[in-house]
Amino acid sequence: MRVQFILSEIAQGLRRNLSMTVSVILVTFVSLTFVGSAALLQLQIGKMKDDWYDKVEVSVFLCPQNSSEPTCASGEVTEDQRADIRSALDAPEIAPYVEHVYEETKEQAFAAFQEQFADQFWASAATADDMNSSYRIKLTDPQKYQVVADVVSGRPGVEEVQDQRRLFDKLFLVLNRATLLAGGLAAVMLLAAVLLITTTIRLSALSRRRETGIMKLVGASTIFIQLPFMLEGAIAATVGALLAVGGLWLGVEYLVTDWLGASVGWIPYVSTADVLTVAPALVAVAILLAAISSLVTLSRYTKV
Repeated sequence: MRVQFILSEIAQGLRRNLSMTVSVILVTFVSLTFVGSAALLQLQIGKMKDDWYDKVEVSVFLCPQNSSEPTCASGEVTEDQRADIRSALDAPEIAPYVEHVYEETKEQAFAAFQEQFADQFWASAATADDMNSSYRIKLTDPQKYQVVADVVSGRPGVEEVQDQRRLFDKLFLVLNRATLLAGGLAAVMLLAAVLLITTTIRLSALSRRRETGIMKLVGASTIFIQLPFMLEGAIAATVGALLAVGGLWLGVEYLVTDWLGASVGWIPYVSTADVLTVAPALVAVAILLAAISSLVTLSRYTKV
């Protein structure tokens, strides 16, 4: 009997404040979509780091013809300089940091250049003499880049030492800033959701003030009186959270997996499984929003 009464009160409250309930659902949906997007961005960054950092190399570009670098003042790298650089990389104190060293000739660099930029008209003007020969160094720990770089940087015959990880870090910096932006927007929208849920519960409580008074007079407990109002907010917020999960699932499935995955297949993308991982947290946040709003509102507006 009590359950039936509570359910009828919930239905009545949702019906009376239908427009406000829809507003709560929409605001919760938008805010939790931003929260979920921020979480998925962080998962995406984690996947890319795990995949790419294991593959990064240190590239030691040797002097080509006509380089303006001071270490290339004698012209193109000589065989003696090349041997000295290789000896430095094979030194016992460096060996623990180096997994393997691969030498790329100018001809091999030119072949890779042609393959990568085959569709660019300006690429046809380049020749093998325009390329740098280089040493490609796979590190046992990408964090130890500076140890290897210090050994070869500044040596005669070395034009530049480049850490591929630094190139990736620029991309990760952009993605992290996008995460912060999404998180900031989510915080603003979550605040709006709390205020809106609070307003909805207050209006519902005021519209049933007479019924609340009667229930108090007949000995109904405070929790029994407040429970329908709490559940109204929780239901609206949970529906918004489920819509957010659905929106994120569709976005990942069709925009990330089907579109981006088909266009750029070498990046490890987040999947719908990651959305399902984030989903319980979004629902929990929605319920927490409703709980906070209820605590702020009901102690005042259900007093008789």
